[in-house]
Amino acid sequence: MAGSTVLDAIESSGAPHSPGASVGIMKRTESVQASEVREYLLETTKGELRIELINSESPSAKQWHSNYRNYEGIPFRWDTKNAISFGPFSEDLVPTREEIHANRDEVFFGAGGFDPSNYHLIFSLNPHSSTYGTPEEGAFGRIVAGKQLLSELSAGDSIVSIEPVVEWAEEGDHLLTADMSVELEDGDQLYTYVRIEMNPEAPEGVDHFFTLIEDGTFNIDYASSSFIADSRLLGEACTYENFEPRDAGTVWVRTVGYGTGKFFISRDSRAASIMHSVIGNVASGIELVKMAQEGHHLFVRTSPEPLDILGLGFEEAKQKLETRGVELLPEGYQEDDAIIVSLEPQTTIEILAKASVKATGVPKNGVVEVELYDDLAPKTLDFFRHATSMTFKPVGSLSVMMKYENTFLFKAGKEAEKYKEILPENTPDKKANAMEIGVTNQAAKRAGLIGVRMVDDDLFGPTGEKFTSTNIIGKILEPEKLESLKEGETMYILERRV
Repeated sequence: MAGSTVLDAIESSGAPHSPGASVGIMKRTESVQASEVREYLLETTKGELRIELINSESPSAKQWHSNYRNYEGIPFRWDTKNAISFGPFSEDLVPTREEIHANRDEVFFGAGGFDPSNYHLIFSLNPHSSTYGTPEEGAFGRIVAGKQLLSELSAGDSIVSIEPVVEWAEEGDHLLTADMSVELEDGDQLYTYVRIEMNPEAPEGVDHFFTLIEDGTFNIDYASSSFIADSRLLGEACTYENFEPRDAGTVWVRTVGYGTGKFFISRDSRAASIMHSVIGNVASGIELVKMAQEGHHLFVRTSPEPLDILGLGFEEAKQKLETRGVELLPEGYQEDDAIIVSLEPQTTIEILAKASVKATGVPKNGVVEVELYDDLAPKTLDFFRHATSMTFKPVGSLSVMMKYENTFLFKAGKEAEKYKEILPENTPDKKANAMEIGVTNQAAKRAGLIGVRMVDDDLFGPTGEKFTSTNIIGKILEPEKLESLKEGETMYILERRV
C-alpha cells in the first residue's frame, strides 16, 4: 500500500526483526538480475536445500541449467552411509564405469547399471570413492545450505520444486536503514534478517557464534567488498574445526594469529584457509549481507537455535529439551531446588546429535547471584568472565582459596591474567564497600586474585590490597550464601541482568 512504512510492512507480514537492527530495501525499478544463475533452491518434503554449481561449463551443469524443472517431483530412491539419491529419470549424458571420488556435500548425476534411462541425482554425505555411473566430469554442484536436512530424508520424501536463486547486481539501487519510518514504494523488496545454517562439523565454533549473537545481532565493525566482520570476541581463542571453501554467505571465524576470535560473513567466494574455520552458511538473507555497511547491526536467526539450560532447574530444562527431542540425564544434586551448572556434552551441535545430555545440578544455595559493573570496569570484567568461563556460559565458578575473618579469596579456573590485561580501573576512593567483588590489578604482584569482604573497609580492598591495586567489578547480591562456604569448595556464579 502506498505510504506504508518499513514498520507497517514488518507488522503486517510478521517478518522476523529486532528493534535497532537495520533492514535492506531493494528498489524494483533499479533491480538487475545477475547474468548467470549459480545457485538453486530445492524444496523437499522435509525442507529446503540450496546448491551451488561448481563447474558451470561441464555437460552435467549445462544439463542441470536446461532441465532442472524435470527433476521436480522425483522421489527419494536409496541411501547409504555415504550418499543419498533421488530418481530415476532419463538423461542425455554419457555414464562412465570409472570410480569417482566425491567430497562431502557434492552433488552429481549417477546412472544405475550405467543405463542413461536410470539416472539419479546423488548427494554425497561423506568423502568417499565409488562407481555410480557418473559422467566423466564428476560433481557439478555442492550443497551450501540445508546440509543437516540430508540425514532426515528417507523413503516417501521427494523433491517438490526447484527454483533458481536470482542475485542482484551490485549496481542495483538499494537502501540499508534502521529507520522504521521510511516509506516503501510499490514493488520494493524488504529484507529484515539473515538466517544462518550452522555447520555440524564445527560444534565449538558454533557455540562461539551463539555467544557473539547473544543479543540477536551481527554487529558490523568492518565491511569490505569481500566480507563483513564482527570483532566483539576478538582475542577469544576458538578451536579450528572445519576446512572448506568460503563461498558467498559462508560464516567463518579466525582461529590463529592477529584477529583470533573475529567472525566474518563472505560476500564473494574465497579459498579455504587453515586459519579460518567455517562454522555456517547463510540460508536466506544474503541480499542483506551484500547491502550491509559498517556500523549497522543485522538481525540473525540460526538453525539450529542454541540449547541453553545452564542456570535452570531440572524440570524447566526438561521441558525445554523435550521440544528439541533431547533427553535430559540428571546427575549430581537433583532436588527441586537444584540448579544446573554443567553439561556433557557441552555444545549445542553435539547435544542435538546425541539427542541426550548429562546435566549436573547443585543446591540453589550454592549458586550466588551477582551484579557486574560493565560500565565501570569493562576491561577487568573481560578478564573475570574469561577466567570464570562466563564469557561463553551463563554460570561461572570460583574456588574458595582462603577464608579468614570477614574476607573470602577466590581462585578462578583459568589463569586468564597471563593473556588478559588488568590495568587499574574503578579503584575505590575512600572506602571499599561490603560485598563488592574486587580483583587485584597489575599494580600488585598478585594480579588476578579475586576477593569479597563482608564488611566495609576504609584501608584495603576486597583482596587485601591497597585501593590503587584493587579494581571493583561488581557485588554479591546474596551475601547469606557465602557464610557456609569452606576453603576448597566451589562457588557458582549467576549474573543477574539489571
